[in-house]
Amino acid sequence: MSADLVIVGAGVVGAASAYFAASAGLRVVVVERGAIAGGTSSAGEGNVLVSDKEAGPELDLALYSQRVWRADLAEHGDLWEFESKGGLVVAASEQGVASLRVLAVEQRRCGVEVRDVAQDELRDYEPHLAPQLAGGAFYPQDAQVQPMLVAAHLLRLARERGAQVRTRTEVTGFLRDGTRVTGVRTSSGDISAGAVLNAAGTWAGGVADLAGVRVPVLPRRGFILVTQPMPARTIRHKVYAAEYVGDVASSDAALQTSPVVEGTAGGTILIGASRERVGFDRTVSVPALGTLAAKAIELFPMLREVRAMRTYLGFRPYCPDHLPVIGPDPRAPGLWHACGHEGAGIGLSAGTGKLITQALVGQRPELDLAPFAPDRFPGAEEESR
Repeated sequence: MSADLVIVGAGVVGAASAYFAASAGLRVVVVERGAIAGGTSSAGEGNVLVSDKEAGPELDLALYSQRVWRADLAEHGDLWEFESKGGLVVAASEQGVASLRVLAVEQRRCGVEVRDVAQDELRDYEPHLAPQLAGGAFYPQDAQVQPMLVAAHLLRLARERGAQVRTRTEVTGFLRDGTRVTGVRTSSGDISAGAVLNAAGTWAGGVADLAGVRVPVLPRRGFILVTQPMPARTIRHKVYAAEYVGDVASSDAALQTSPVVEGTAGGTILIGASRERVGFDRTVSVPALGTLAAKAIELFPMLREVRAMRTYLGFRPYCPDHLPVIGPDPRAPGLWHACGHEGAGIGLSAGTGKLITQALVGQRPELDLAPFAPDRFPGAEEESR
């Protein structure tokens, strides 16, 4: 079997890459060792955010992805429940409010829409918020999708454009012509290809190892609580505490929790967010869940009377410098990467898929991929020799 592009991974990033590549006329084969969206894509809240990103390459990618979601993919938005609900970031102290204002100034310079929210305006946005909060900031560009629907429908649309999707097919190695990658070996046979895209999420480091290159993607565990269904618009926006931004940017391996609360179209309320580096340990941490619940109640006291219906966990694909890995790998020509997006992968997937396709077909990408280079990590230069 042969293709122009083999994509390893059928999560949201792999699905977006398959859609744009097939739309550009490339012969695409997607291989996935499990089920569609069976990894990180099935274990998140579906965030499409700009609010939690400081000025820099990741924010640039988030803003670009916003344009892709709202323009290139707009006609399909109903398929994956794209909801432009906006995000409200709240602070418990005047010092926290001051930090939000500084961040907002930097973000506005980059093109982010931010409205400063005074203490007496918070309940205009969220009537059930705790009264003691000091202020906040509102981000109208923040949105939410249903990530499993994104992956499923983008792959269906890619198949309509000629792509093939093979689940339960594990990549076991790479075909090579000298140093050049020319395809993949899988549990179902070899597939030759002009290019191979590593979009394996949390397992992308292992896929890179098979090609003899290092991409330091590590798992970072997180939990989500899901409440019983509530009346529509009980919580109107994505609401989170100001310290969430710092937790996202932290490299601490220990447990970190900051309250993130939002409603869904079905009425359930999602409560996060926790982060800890514990490998692929799937043990349910009762202390982590208890802390999430307690902090959510601090934001919304009415949640004390609401029953938690279930919980789930997932592993964010974490890179040490908190930037994803996107682009061709000079250490193994023919190998490309689109991985390491950590908790932002759902939101960044649309832009990542379009940029990868632009580069693959020889166009100049609309956003510079240099900050996301696969060989940017210490020791990469020695690997390429």
